[in-house]
Order: sequence, then C-alpha cells, then structure tokens
Amino acid sequence: MAIPLFQTRQDERVIRSGPVQSRLEPTPPATQPPVVEMRGLTMQWGAKPVLDKVSLSMQPGERIAVVGPSGAGKSTVLRLLAGLQLPTAGELRLFGEPQEYLRLDQRRPPDVRLVFQNPALLASLTVEENVGFLLMRLGRMNSAQIRERVQQCLEAVGLNDVADQYPGQLSGGMQKRVSFARALIDDPDRDEGAMPLLLYDEPTAGLDPVASTRIEDLIVKTTTVARGCSVVVSHVHSTIERAAERIVMLYGGRFQWDGSVEEYRVTDNPYVVQFRTGNLRGPMQPSDH
Repeated sequence: MAIPLFQTRQDERVIRSGPVQSRLEPTPPATQPPVVEMRGLTMQWGAKPVLDKVSLSMQPGERIAVVGPSGAGKSTVLRLLAGLQLPTAGELRLFGEPQEYLRLDQRRPPDVRLVFQNPALLASLTVEENVGFLLMRLGRMNSAQIRERVQQCLEAVGLNDVADQYPGQLSGGMQKRVSFARALIDDPDRDEGAMPLLLYDEPTAGLDPVASTRIEDLIVKTTTVARGCSVVVSHVHSTIERAAERIVMLYGGRFQWDGSVEEYRVTDNPYVVQFRTGNLRGPMQPSDH
C-alpha cells in the first residue's frame, strides 16, 4: 500500500483561461525561508556517488524541472525531498527545517506531496475514498465534509460524477487526474498560509501529445490551487517547458546547469544542448543499463 504523502484546499485565486501560465507570488524571503536547501548533499551507493556534494536553493512559489539522462539521479532527488531516503552526507532543509529523519519517523513531517508516475490508486476503494484517504484516516471530519472537499478537488482537475466509481472503471488519463486531485487534499491541521511542495515523477511518461498537454497544464494548475511550489522530473521536452519556470540539469552526480526556461532554449551549455537535441556527441554518455 502506497504511503499517502498527499495533503487540499480550494484556492480563491482565479486561474487564467487558455494555457495555464499562472505563478504564485513568492513570499518575501524576509518572512519565509527557502522551501528547499541542499548544502553539499551527497547520496552514495557503492564507490560512485549518485549525487556528489550538490547544492540547490528553491524559493517559495517556484516551479522547477530536474532533467538529465536516465540513471542521472533525478528520482533520487525526489526520494530525498519526499523523505523516503536520507542523504549520505551534507544537509537537506525543507521549509527551513533540517531533515535528519525519514518521513515515517517524523512527528510533524513537512508538507510534501508526491504524484507518482503510476497513479497508485487503491483498486478496492472508490475515487472518493482514494482522494479523501488522508481525511478519512485522520478522522477529524464527517463524511459529508470529506465528500464536499473531495468533490472540490475532483472539479479542480476537470472530473465530475466519478466519485462513486472505482479506478478500474476509469481510463488511464482519468486515473492520473484522480491522483492530481488527491495531491490537493489538505491536512486540516495545516497552518494557514503554509506552502506545500509538490513532486511530480515523470507525469507524462507514455502519454500521447494531447494527453500530455492536459497533464502539463494540470501540473501548473494543481500547484497554483494548492498555493505551493513544485519539482517535476521528466524527459519530455513539452513537459519541461510548459510545467516549469526553472530548469536544473543533472549529470555525473552534479547540477551542470541551472536557469530559466527561456535561457534553457538558447543556452550553449554543452549538457543542455546535447539533451535538447538528443545528439550522441557531447559530454553525456548513454547508460549501458
């Protein structure tokens, strides 16, 4: 059974029509620390580190894409941020707090919500029960209140009249949207104004271009409705450019480039150029496994 990292609040902000371009206004640094701080962080198995003394700072309201070839360590970054692993060395801070224990060992873990590549829905539960799982588990709201919140979240991702259906009755694209609705569910004890960190693991892998566009817009909309910030791991160029504002290139255990989407499109950084063009010639060598 998947560990629910999801916690939803309906936003009063107006999402612009057309392609979703909205961005949250970041809280001034004087009042809120960086959402993510990596300081000399290392993750190592065997002789070669997956992450080698990397440093990264993510400010409130940012949407970042972590890109790089297969095996570069992108999923490791997500697992560290989700609290499923601890770094071998260095420091990781989330919302200003050092992460010294796994998520399951923390009494009040940070508000981090992971949207898996696979929707990870429980087949024996209805859509309502899947989306409202956290609220039902906490037991602080009655069934009518939970249903109302769940319906708000489903409507936010464009789903209506599916609350009583089971995942097996939905298409793959609809199941993925249900997982986005689940990422909108708030812990009732969440502090007013707290900003969640949403993590998306290859959200458009295996989808056709039209379905990918819907999911890419949902990433931005979900992040905005949740009043949060996001980290997307993806190989899909449209997802990288539509769902993020800032791109970080990971290869060889280190962040080789960091810049805006606009800079990503024109930079002559050899790592970015090779990734953009898919050229076999360049500093990145394809993995043999």
